[in-house]
Amino acid sequence: MPHWREWWGEAETELGYLRDMLAGRDTTRPFLFLLDDTPAGYIQNWYIADHLREPWLSKAPWLKQVPTGSIGVDMAIGNPNLLSKGLGSAVLTAFTTRLRSEGYEDILIDPDTTNTRAIRAYEKAGFRTLIVSRESPEDGDTSVQIMRLMPEDTQTDSEMAT
Repeated sequence: MPHWREWWGEAETELGYLRDMLAGRDTTRPFLFLLDDTPAGYIQNWYIADHLREPWLSKAPWLKQVPTGSIGVDMAIGNPNLLSKGLGSAVLTAFTTRLRSEGYEDILIDPDTTNTRAIRAYEKAGFRTLIVSRESPEDGDTSVQIMRLMPEDTQTDSEMAT
């Protein structure tokens, strides 16, 4: 899927990460999400504390700037025809509601600063910018926008409805 390649790593590298997750060598929790009983995308959560080591610290120096008890979320919609239709913010809202019910309060997401479509979806789901950080030069020297899910009591009714 070409639109995934723009924001995610090389396919074989990403598949290697998935293999590690499924084999229990990585604590990241991967999920597929469905639309009308058909797989529509991928979402995962991962633990900041488990990534406070190399090679992660060199790739994402911002990890040292956020609370170690934070949980990170990543997601991607599969079919490009489903982009910009509200699916991303709806899935993310449902997923983070589940994470909060499991006791996680400090939830982060880290889109590339040029991925404006994702940033808008994340804002609709209640995330706000915490910091902007440079990634490592080996990853293309890009910037990421670290966004934090705001506590429910600080979101207005209009923010939650948009």
